[in-house]
Amino acid sequence: MGYAVCTHFSKILMVPRSLAALLAVCAIAGCAVGPVYKRPDVQLAAHFRSQVGPSEATSIADLPWWGVFNDKTLQSLIVEALTNNYDLRVTVTRIEQARALVGVAQADFYPQIGYQGIAGREKAFVPLESSAGNVTFNAFGNLLSAAWELDVWGRIRHTTEAARASLYSQEYVRRGVMLTLVSSVAESYFSLIEFDRELMIAKESSDAYRQTLNLFTSRFRAGRDSKLGVVRAQAAYDSSSASIANLNRAIGQQENALSVLLGGFPQPIDRGIALTAQVTPQTPVGLTTDLLKRRPDILQAEQGMIGANAELGVAVANFYPRIGLGALFGGQSPKIDDMFKSEFNIWSIGGSIAGPIFQGGRLKSAYHAQEAYWDQTIAQYKQTIVVAFRETSDALIARQTLVDQRAAIQSQVVALREAAGIATERYSAGRANYFEVLEAQQQLFPAESALAQTQRDQLLAVVNLYKSLGGGWSLEDNQWAQPR
Repeated sequence: MGYAVCTHFSKILMVPRSLAALLAVCAIAGCAVGPVYKRPDVQLAAHFRSQVGPSEATSIADLPWWGVFNDKTLQSLIVEALTNNYDLRVTVTRIEQARALVGVAQADFYPQIGYQGIAGREKAFVPLESSAGNVTFNAFGNLLSAAWELDVWGRIRHTTEAARASLYSQEYVRRGVMLTLVSSVAESYFSLIEFDRELMIAKESSDAYRQTLNLFTSRFRAGRDSKLGVVRAQAAYDSSSASIANLNRAIGQQENALSVLLGGFPQPIDRGIALTAQVTPQTPVGLTTDLLKRRPDILQAEQGMIGANAELGVAVANFYPRIGLGALFGGQSPKIDDMFKSEFNIWSIGGSIAGPIFQGGRLKSAYHAQEAYWDQTIAQYKQTIVVAFRETSDALIARQTLVDQRAAIQSQVVALREAAGIATERYSAGRANYFEVLEAQQQLFPAESALAQTQRDQLLAVVNLYKSLGGGWSLEDNQWAQPR
């Protein structure tokens, strides 16, 4: 950390040898004490863990969100969320608040001008021989005053810089909320259509269990089989009916959650492309250095460092005297009509200097506290980068392993469907017992549900990768991708 000062100090907290000379130089130069911000060096990995192939300049994060999620219904839901979501509205109001606070900080750059008017009647004792005793008189006055603090040491500049860093930080919070909102809507939507797929599987399984129950019942009544098969088939049918009720509840609650993201009351949600027809896009990740430019949380953390650095400059400037100019002009008279006459005018103009001599260690402690906070923001910045790399790697690992997982489960489902058909044929021909049929069905339907969950997880892995890379923000145009 470097310090910009008007003259050399062996220690930042030392009192200068020649304060008068220093004041003269700094008043002319307008220099600022305190540290000059420099982004900490961070050694980034050349590749993400589980990244396939060499790094490329292109990335899925370069795509606008409608280029990633090609379901038109999902796109319309995202547009609705970006328009109506209340979390996003809250961030916008915070940005406006931070922008106003920058104006508050900047106001100290300029002279502060005010006015005052007085009017009164007073009875007082006057100890003069000519008029000893109580005297009653009127007093009227008007004043126009001005005060201006010269920002010799940069205290106001540092304060304004800290306020501006807070504003930029809120801007990145908004970006983060937008990216999280788009991702959350997509995740909720994909979960919803996955529930739809599971409900379809549960209904198919319920129909199959009912047919099996009817078959076992007819064979039992004909005396060709025991009642044990009937009650086992009844239990399987009841279990599938319970699953249907559970999935209907999950669908309703998922629609409610998605409605809140859209900024509305709970309501049914439209569907577009079914889960089995969804296509996952290619997912190049680009350069690791782009994370520092795209990820809103990393950019927000850097603004935290900039603000902490500026506040440290304020703490340094507090050791030095405040220099200001002041003036007033007005009139004072016992008669209100005489206030504006030249013989009753009053005025003054002058300069002031005020600074600390002994504060009981308050200023020094405040400086060290701010210095510790600066170190804290550095650690938070580096931690945010590490977490970003972990999230990206997690998404890449999920993206890759789910491909093999889906292929294996698809093969399993094909085999179990064939096994269920063969078992039913054998049972109908009297060459197998009821246990083979129920076992084949009880293995098939959970496998189909697992396949649907894997298909959903593949879509969620794309969403998480897009989010972890800071997608949706154009590095060239420096703006968030707007809906078409």
